[in-house]
Amino acid sequence: FPYNSVIRSASSLPSQKQSNYQTPPLEELQRLLWAHKPSTGHVNEVWPNLFVGDVYTARDKDQLQQMGISNIVNAAAGRFHINTGAKFYRDLPVDYYGVEADDDPNFDLSIYFYPVARYIRAALKSPRGKVLVHCAMGISRSATLVLAFLMICESLSLVDAIQTVREHRAICPNSGFLRQLRELDIRLRREQLERTDSFRL
Repeated sequence: FPYNSVIRSASSLPSQKQSNYQTPPLEELQRLLWAHKPSTGHVNEVWPNLFVGDVYTARDKDQLQQMGISNIVNAAAGRFHINTGAKFYRDLPVDYYGVEADDDPNFDLSIYFYPVARYIRAALKSPRGKVLVHCAMGISRSATLVLAFLMICESLSLVDAIQTVREHRAICPNSGFLRQLRELDIRLRREQLERTDSFRL
């Protein structure tokens, strides 16, 4: 990708609302993630009733109860990661969804994009639905799944999704996950254009 000597700032990236939106190259997406990171605590509400958090939040049952969390997506599930599971939460009124993902650029997290997005959407539509999506640090695996949800279910572009989440939490999906999100963005954009074209016929 040819770069000019003056690189566009992250804020000048076109949003999906502009008709000339095109999925930016990986390097520009990484710059967007790195620019002006806000401070991040253990958990942040990044979308109405949708929270991204870390292992400390996931294990703090008192806090989960105070927050009114109804659904938990563990993006670092499994014996060798954060082994909470439905049994761990059996004394709380929460529904548990585990994703056994490695925070590894070679791991294919994209196979979970649609199932997790549908799960989050159904949970948020339920009365008093509040969803926590977490991994170990709450910046890569969980953030990637939340970005995918915003793109699939809320029709945000990848740029808009990143900007929306980063207003509330510092996130940094690894390069492999960012590449998978970029491929999702291209596919969703193509499907949107095909639908628009079919309406014109």
